[in-house]
Formats: sequence, C-alpha cells, structure tokens
Amino acid sequence: MVKLTVFTPAYNRAHTLPRTYRSLLGQICKDFIWLIVDDGSTDGTAALVKSWMRQDNGFEIQYIYKENGGMHTAHNTAYENIHTELNVCIDSDDCMGENAVALILEKWESVKERGYAGLIGLDADFDGKVIGAGFPANLQETTLSGYYAAGGSGDKKLVYRTDVIKRYPPYPTFAGEKYVALAYKYTLIDQDYKLAVLNRVLCNVEYQADGSSRNMLRQYLKNPKGFAFWRTVTMRYPTSRKRLVIDCVHYCSSSQIAKNRNYIKESPKRLLTVFCTPFGWVLTAYIKRKAVG
Repeated sequence: MVKLTVFTPAYNRAHTLPRTYRSLLGQICKDFIWLIVDDGSTDGTAALVKSWMRQDNGFEIQYIYKENGGMHTAHNTAYENIHTELNVCIDSDDCMGENAVALILEKWESVKERGYAGLIGLDADFDGKVIGAGFPANLQETTLSGYYAAGGSGDKKLVYRTDVIKRYPPYPTFAGEKYVALAYKYTLIDQDYKLAVLNRVLCNVEYQADGSSRNMLRQYLKNPKGFAFWRTVTMRYPTSRKRLVIDCVHYCSSSQIAKNRNYIKESPKRLLTVFCTPFGWVLTAYIKRKAVG
C-alpha cells in the first residue's frame, strides 16, 4: 500500500511545474502518489499534467481541477481527496529534495508508534543552502510554533499524518478573498501533537516574483478578513507577549481595512484590542502607502 501523497497546488505554473515533475521522477523510492490540485489555471496546466499521466512514471498521478480560490482552498481540496497515511505539500515552483521520499518513509517507520502528528524537515534553495535556521543537533521533536518561539527561522517542510490533519477544521473562505494562512491548521495541531524532527532537506524552493510571499502588503489589502481571522488564532495561542501585541495590532489593522465595526467585540483579547487600535490605524496607513507605492 502506498503510504505517502505528495500534493501540489498549482495556479498558472505550467512553466515551473515540469521541474517539480522531474524531481519526482528522480526519486529512488517511488512509493508515493502525486496529486495535483489545479486551482483554476488558464495556461495549459491541465494538458501538461494529463500528458504526464499517460507516461510510465513509476508512481500514480492524480489530477483535480477546481475554480480559483487561493492556496488554502487548494489545500482543502487536497485533504478531502488524500487517503494515504502521510501527505506532504511540494509547491508548483519547488522540487522534491534528493531521495526525500525514501528519507520520509524511513524516518516515519522509526517513529510512527510514538504518537507524532508527522515529521518536520528542512527546505533549501536550489543551491542547497538551508532556508533560515537549521535544527539544533540534539533536537528530536518539536512543534512548528515551538521551533519558531525558540529562535528558529525560515520555512520548514511539514509531513503530516492524514488522519490527524483531517481531524481539524478546513481553512475558512471569505467572499471575494483568496488568502488564509496555511499555518492555521498547523497551529491547531501544535496544541495537541508534536512533530518528529528529520534533519534533512526535503524540498528545494524558489520564491516567485508573483508569489504571495513577495506581495504580502498587497495581500493585506486584498484579503483583510482572512488576515484578521488568522490573527484571532495567533492571539488565542500566543508564543510570547511581544508576539501577542504584534498580532493584535495586525488584527486591528486588518479589521479596519475590512471595515468590520465589531472587531473589538469579536476579538479574543478585547482590552488589548482597545489599546492597540490606534497602532492599528498607523499600520493601516503604512500598508496602504507602501502597497500602492
């Protein structure tokens, strides 16, 4: 039985998706399914993927098309359709790390009886340089939020048990918006489970100029309800007092951009929200000036 699904949300990435495909073809262990969730592409992604599905790849390719709704909705669709024990997301402009499938499955077999939600591994750039900080040599287990609270940095590759990630609510959707932080689910899982540390590179990444990580200020303006929602989650589960205040200021700002007059009443930290409201207006002005400029 195949134990791992590699899923790839794709939106108009026909020009980068072939390298993701090649990185999967290059895996020594092909005990996985590749699920592509096409988030409304108009650039020939469907024809490209279907041509690969006719090839003898050594692994099964599954393809699902959906109307464009943003990365988080593609993740929702993926989780609804994954049935393997484990899953990992490799974005449509990234590559599966060398021998990563074998590394994941071997590590999981050694720790699966310990009640972990999954594994946490490393991302690196295309030159092999680890993104952000690595893991301390003696670190055996952690949560994602605990890793960052302890001084960690940079994106990390998360491999989750499918039964665990399906246990938590799907990413919410807001009319007219296409962004909710993927960390929403990960934060909820952190409250109940730990991740086993796999101190190896599982993914090689490249940040696209039109990707959301490069356009965050514009995302704040386009998706204020989604961002305000995310800040309510981080305010419920703060990693430090400083982080709580920062998140509250952002909550105020996103709520103001969304023109939500009830944001103080809806806040999980009402008194702090009252205090942070003026700072939220300052942040809102900054975002509007910089995003437009």
